[in-house]
Amino acid sequence: MKPIPPEESLIVYPSEFPIKIMGAMHDEFAQTMVEVVTAYDPTFHAGKMDMRPSSKGSYLALTVTVWATSREQLDNLYRELSAHPMVKVVL
Repeated sequence: MKPIPPEESLIVYPSEFPIKIMGAMHDEFAQTMVEVVTAYDPTFHAGKMDMRPSSKGSYLALTVTVWATSREQLDNLYRELSAHPMVKVVL
């Protein structure tokens, strides 16, 4: 992927950045995602996460707000979340 010059980025770094993570309802889903996100943002904690179950309770949507310091950080976090076997969608 070709790097985007900072002046062309739509995101100002550093800043808070929300990421939505969706996966099947599982007892360990939220805690596992906290552990993944914390590897990229050591200031992250469960208090910075909103949880919303689907109407039938089959899925859980998490919105995590990370302290984004660079595009590289966000790209790497998105890649790891997207590749995780518990995750269905990352937005």
